[in-house]
Amino acid sequence: MSDLLFGPVTTLARAIRQGQVSAVEVVEATLRRITSINPGLNAVVTLAAEDALNQARAADEKLAQGQAPGPLHGLPMTIKDSLDTAGVVSTWGTPGRARYIPQRDATVVARLRAAGAILLGKSNTPELTLSYETDNPIFGRTNNPYDLARSPGGSSGGAAAIIAAEGSPFDIGSDTGGSIRLPAHACGIAGIKPTSGRVPRTGHAISPMGWLNRLTQLGPMARFVGDLAYLLPLIAGPDWHDPAIVPMPLGDPRAVELKGLRLAVHTDNGIRAAEPAVAKVVLAAAVALETAGAIVEEERPPGIEATVDLLGSLMRGADGGAWVKSILTQAATTFDQSSLDRYLGLKEGSAGQMADQIARWDRFRTDMLAFMAGYDLILCPVNAYPALPHGTFAGENYPGFSYTMTYNLTGWPAAVVRCGTAAGGLPVGVQVVARPWREDVALAAAQHLEQTFGGWQRPLLPPAS
Repeated sequence: MSDLLFGPVTTLARAIRQGQVSAVEVVEATLRRITSINPGLNAVVTLAAEDALNQARAADEKLAQGQAPGPLHGLPMTIKDSLDTAGVVSTWGTPGRARYIPQRDATVVARLRAAGAILLGKSNTPELTLSYETDNPIFGRTNNPYDLARSPGGSSGGAAAIIAAEGSPFDIGSDTGGSIRLPAHACGIAGIKPTSGRVPRTGHAISPMGWLNRLTQLGPMARFVGDLAYLLPLIAGPDWHDPAIVPMPLGDPRAVELKGLRLAVHTDNGIRAAEPAVAKVVLAAAVALETAGAIVEEERPPGIEATVDLLGSLMRGADGGAWVKSILTQAATTFDQSSLDRYLGLKEGSAGQMADQIARWDRFRTDMLAFMAGYDLILCPVNAYPALPHGTFAGENYPGFSYTMTYNLTGWPAAVVRCGTAAGGLPVGVQVVARPWREDVALAAAQHLEQTFGGWQRPLLPPAS
């Protein structure tokens, strides 16, 4: 029973539809798991247990009546607390929304519920999602299930931690500078940041509106790569509200042939070289894809060494901090200049500086596209380090986060899958980047790596029951 309940989303969804296990049994078991492990993790910050059980009973009744089940019928999920959930407190990790209960779901949440999923509760996020460490003034910090003294990363750290520890089959993360991919790496699960314009951000803390909106994408996080491919089509596509979403067809990873794919691999982006343990895993992943028939070259895109400076200039003051002020105002969180300084050291900017930075951003994207004309995939670290101790994400370690930032600037799809282990049993993920709109290629390569190296591994927490 345990292997069924805590296996892949695809397997569990099929088992519920076929009557091998009831939705009530699945939800009860998952709630027991959260109760057991969450005190040490602080990953789930709001539970909706009673409502989840009521929904599970209703799901079982519908199935018994022969009503056609959706692809996620009776399947429990958690949702990052930066996404609105109707009837359930949605704080964005900021004091102004500490008791805020939305009347409407975010688009992705509504789509998952329509597919039959049942909301268990909300996973922790840093305030407004603007940190690589999951800690906020309402709920405090989340711990990594592989080492409680370390961070699960941010900003989708609560999601990654509870998924890795078998407390939730899947979650939806958001990613503005690496916030899906870094926690997936730190917690040894799978995640994908889709192409900019793929998934609506309606109902998210960082809204679809504004000149920086294309940095942020929403995407699924789960223990298994196949589950990402199962979930992504359910949340993708226009919602007729987010103006950036494009009705672009999604390819099927199962139709992708790895043989002949052109792959560029690097472990040093000119900003911070990956630690040896991380570099070793990335290079082993490249060999695995080469063995599968990919054409591999050790190469990195020219100009990516400007990533940290460019992203920092865009987010820290090209608009004088107006975008952060607008989010705080929307959340009804009071702020002054000293509190604004917490957000990436905001500085005053001018219209001319903003125009210069936008032009610089466009040149960066153009140069990256020129490089990608010669490749189908880029394989590189997710981060220069495995999971870091709490409180060490800034300062000297900050440049190591640049490997994810690059692909927020381009807007390209990037998947993460665990391919190895560092000292202390810490997971090491690999980042698989594809051309725009080719999530299928990224997921196909990631699935091959998962099959080769084993992917997610159970952390040393109490066994699932």
